[in-house]
Amino acid sequence: MLPDPVLRPPEPAHDIDLAALAADLRAEVDGEVRFDDGSRAAYSTDASNYRQVPLGVVVPRTVDAAVAAVAVCRRHHAPLTSRGGGTSLAGECTNTAVILDWSKYCHRLLEVDADNRTCLVEPGIVLDELNDQLKPTGLEYGPRPATHNHCTLGGMIGNNSCGATAQRSGKVVDNVVELEVLLYDGTRMWVGETSDEEYARIQRDGGRQAEIYRQLRALRDEYLADIRTRYPHIPRRVSGYNLDSLLPEKNFHVAQALVGSEATLVTVLRARLRLIPVVKATAMVFLSYPDIAAAGDDVPRILEHDPIVLEGIDDKLITFEQRKHLHPKALHELPEGGAWLMVQLGGDTAERARAAADRLIAAVDRDRGPRVHEFADPADEQRMWAVRESGLGATAHVSDYQDSGPGWEDSAVAPEKLGDYLRDLDRLYREFGFEKASVYGHFGQGCVHSRIPFRLRTADGVRDFRAFVERAADLVAGYGGSFSGEHGDGQARGELLPKMYGARLIRAFGQFKAIFDPDDRMNPGKVLPPYPLDSHLRLGVDYDHGAVDTVFAYSDDGGSFGDAVLRCVGVGKCRRHSGGVMCPSYMVTREEEHSTRGRARLLFEMLDGTARGGAIGDGWRSDAVRDALDLCLACKGCKADCPVNVDMATYKAEFLSHHYAGRLRPRSHYSMGWLPLMAAVAARLPRMVNAFAHAPGLGRLAKVVGGIDRRREIPVFASESFQRWFARRTPGGDGSRGEVVLWPDTFTNHFHPGIARAAVEVLETAGWRVRVPDRPVCCGLTWISTGQLGVAKRVLRHTVDVLRPYLRAGTRVVGLEPSCTAVFRSDAHELFPDDDDVTRLREQTVTLAELLHEHSPGWQPPRLDGHALIQTHCHQHAVLGTAADQAVLSAAGVDAEFLDSGCCGLAGNFGFEQGHHEVSEACAERVLLPAVRDAADTDVILADGFSCRTQVGQGASDGRSAIHLAELLRAALHHDTVPGRPELSWGERPRPPGPGTRWAAAGLVAAAGVATATALARRWMR
Repeated sequence: MLPDPVLRPPEPAHDIDLAALAADLRAEVDGEVRFDDGSRAAYSTDASNYRQVPLGVVVPRTVDAAVAAVAVCRRHHAPLTSRGGGTSLAGECTNTAVILDWSKYCHRLLEVDADNRTCLVEPGIVLDELNDQLKPTGLEYGPRPATHNHCTLGGMIGNNSCGATAQRSGKVVDNVVELEVLLYDGTRMWVGETSDEEYARIQRDGGRQAEIYRQLRALRDEYLADIRTRYPHIPRRVSGYNLDSLLPEKNFHVAQALVGSEATLVTVLRARLRLIPVVKATAMVFLSYPDIAAAGDDVPRILEHDPIVLEGIDDKLITFEQRKHLHPKALHELPEGGAWLMVQLGGDTAERARAAADRLIAAVDRDRGPRVHEFADPADEQRMWAVRESGLGATAHVSDYQDSGPGWEDSAVAPEKLGDYLRDLDRLYREFGFEKASVYGHFGQGCVHSRIPFRLRTADGVRDFRAFVERAADLVAGYGGSFSGEHGDGQARGELLPKMYGARLIRAFGQFKAIFDPDDRMNPGKVLPPYPLDSHLRLGVDYDHGAVDTVFAYSDDGGSFGDAVLRCVGVGKCRRHSGGVMCPSYMVTREEEHSTRGRARLLFEMLDGTARGGAIGDGWRSDAVRDALDLCLACKGCKADCPVNVDMATYKAEFLSHHYAGRLRPRSHYSMGWLPLMAAVAARLPRMVNAFAHAPGLGRLAKVVGGIDRRREIPVFASESFQRWFARRTPGGDGSRGEVVLWPDTFTNHFHPGIARAAVEVLETAGWRVRVPDRPVCCGLTWISTGQLGVAKRVLRHTVDVLRPYLRAGTRVVGLEPSCTAVFRSDAHELFPDDDDVTRLREQTVTLAELLHEHSPGWQPPRLDGHALIQTHCHQHAVLGTAADQAVLSAAGVDAEFLDSGCCGLAGNFGFEQGHHEVSEACAERVLLPAVRDAADTDVILADGFSCRTQVGQGASDGRSAIHLAELLRAALHHDTVPGRPELSWGERPRPPGPGTRWAAAGLVAAAGVATATALARRWMR
């Protein structure tokens, strides 16, 4: 007998004793149990329109620990939600429940059976990491969503994920062999396809599994005709439960029936997956069309050529990417048109792949079809892939299109109906005023992606949202399609399922749910029975972050800090484990709270306060937000790497300025935040200051007082600052190119003045007359990074006053330290958005490489053949770019290897502060320091950033050090050999004083410093 269907509304979870639940979880679960405000805030939403603050979070260390967690939740009748990468677009990963986060610990590849082409994994393993481990076998897991470098297999199984490669491999449901699952009632079992003999064995064994299998077979038999006639027979049917997998012709495959159930039925503990051979060679062809519907019309003809990928892109997506300056080279190479099909063909060899592409091109030419551009080089293909994979980020948070979001983002129809469906969908868009919505997707399987400006902050907008998706659902159902072709139903489409399946199959879904989860404790409100699609909205009619007074202007966000925080759409690219700069702290901690996305979630909840049941109720004074931001290295990697350009470094500085307003700050904010002033003092007595800082007892005391980690070596001040050296030298060069101001940043001026001296020689040789301010000046960086924004503004105002004559004369300002240069190009304008001189400073500031490559026509660098490892400073990556550096090094004959190492981990004051040393070292040990240790003796280590050079110098056990581009070019001028371990007189690296001088000088420092610091502070920041 079948159980009664679960069709009632979800039970509230507010009557649970959270303190007792948390205590029992901590006592019985081997894992991290978090019921604090910060953790709950970080998991309050996914990549969807929805938001529900969880009861708590459990991060199990093992699969068995997760089983124990479920047992505790069962005793307390607490609902559960399993979560992987948290990138779901339909609300599956947000719930008022206990969140099981599998991604930090349960990510092992357990077995590989290459002969049978299968592997066994834990649910937290990331797809790219799985395929990297499978490379020696020549096999891979086929479905590959755009989030492949951070989505987990558990999440893919929950959503029945696909991606572009599903054209060849099929969906996840087609590539699951068996699952080990846990029911809420504690039943733990392996499920897979079930022959009659296996079914009979299970029935003989008896118990709960036998009961479940009896009920599943009865369910299948009762609804057999409905399943065969009402299920859409299309490649991308993802909506609804997979009752069709229970059909006899599908071998009663219980595991595949559970795929795509979005954690509403069972908890997946392990998965055996089907693998496919890696395609050995590929070629890519772009076909252009007048519009996206015409591209859809041509899909059936292209499918005759057996592509392994067939994607569609419209002109709106390309326009959005152009406006965001994404992939300029790739976009330039697109053939002209209003829409494109991106076709990838494969073969055992490059020649066969190219031959397949040639056959397609010949067929297109024969029919006088669309324009064609072929990309056969792997690097070219990868560049063009990025255009398509950037779709979600490119269509999110576009200026004058700010509220675009999911809600109808992955509908699917039969490929032969795609063109007509796109025309009807466009008419519906125009009827609702959504004509700006971009359309793209997996056209070879009829799947259409789109983000729509639903205006979910107003009552009219929410009403239009509901009206539109109901009409769109009718449209798709009329085409025999699926509401979801990839992302699942969740809350966004669960309510719509009766339109697609009818009342009888909805009842069958409810009975299917009741077989596994009769009490509706597994991810309640998602799929079935669903919360209303316009409830639990992250924004909604009661959203009001109001006007928040801020120091930064947030000019790209309409002056709103709240809108800046809303930039994060949850795509989770900051959760990748390697590559790029963002997000260094997540890469080494694997903590959601220490990802860019997690921090953005906390800031959102902080602004939301308690008005809508927010997790953060104490606003700017929140310790939870402070703690989440504490491990933000302020590297600005997210400003460039995030698809929507979240700038967490700026948000952190803003938060700190409010959090500590009128209060004592951490000691490091005074010692390192005020470093420029201290450096100016030290310039008067450098030997005495060095002696004080490095005397055994006093040095340790200085670190304690300054909040500096005891394991860090305090940098040594130069015996003579660059400004003092420059003031006493005779100007050189003919000045034929005019004047430039060489900016004497604190780090170069007081610690590594040899870099600036080398730059002067290079610039003068290139024909420039060099000018240097003769007064104490600073960009304010250290005050910005510690949130002392009032001081930073006063310092910057003084700097602009000093530079004003040069700025108004159009003189360029050359920065040598990337972080300081980036302040002039970015932060200063956000602090003074209406100051014309600050605008001039932004426009006239250049790097050394930019001046030489872009503003010195005819200049050729001296030849210096050799190999160099380059550590790109994070702020250069995010704000300045490296194109000019690459051009200069190439012209000099340098074989430049730009390390994909991300942040060095020191990040200004971060790596020196107490409590950060382990994270700082872990960041450096990911790529940078191993690469330095493995470098050949003749290799040059190039790092323009003071932090990067310091990290290399203090972290490389073999004594390797790094040099600046200016030093390298200066060496080339003199035909010097630049060994891998440079000891260059022109690149002075000050060393700590000997023990004999430390104590003698230490006593003189304090008295001499106080008077000097007072005088400088009055002069500098008046």
